Amino acid sequence: MPTPGNLPQYPSVAVERPRIPLLAPPTAAQAVGMLMAATPCSARDAKRILATAADLADVTVQDLAAAVVAASEGTPPPVLVERALRRAIEVARTSHAPASRSIGLAPSRERTEEVLTRLRGCQARLAAAPGDPAATRAMDDAAYTLCVLMGVPTAHEAVLAAERRLAAPVQ
Repeated sequence: MPTPGNLPQYPSVAVERPRIPLLAPPTAAQAVGMLMAATPCSARDAKRILATAADLADVTVQDLAAAVVAASEGTPPPVLVERALRRAIEVARTSHAPASRSIGLAPSRERTEEVLTRLRGCQARLAAAPGDPAATRAMDDAAYTLCVLMGVPTAHEAVLAAERRLAAPVQ
């Protein structure tokens, strides 16, 4: 049985591995957080909005993210970028699903209010710290939970459905 002292020694070879960034640049992460808080939407949807807006404005995603972050600091974005971002958000909010959907069971009013309140809290937390990964994860989780609870595919539709549910008369 070989012991550490008598194992064969191999020459060490320095292997250059490509550097793969593990995290998105801070500007992009902050822009995603800002969109999640403002829209509301999931992280995946916020990334899609950024990519769509960048494509519409014919700029890179990084440049668009930098413009979004700069806008939050008081620097107005170029008109083309602002229009592209508004259009991308509008497209993301537009449902491609059938207008009337029947849900087998409606969620309780208490659970609906609880999850919607949690989403609003996460939205406020993310608005205060858009680059915070924990706030982004919490918002994403709350948006997903509300989507599943309300039986709709997007966070925006889920918020609207939850608000309709809570506004309906108690039966």
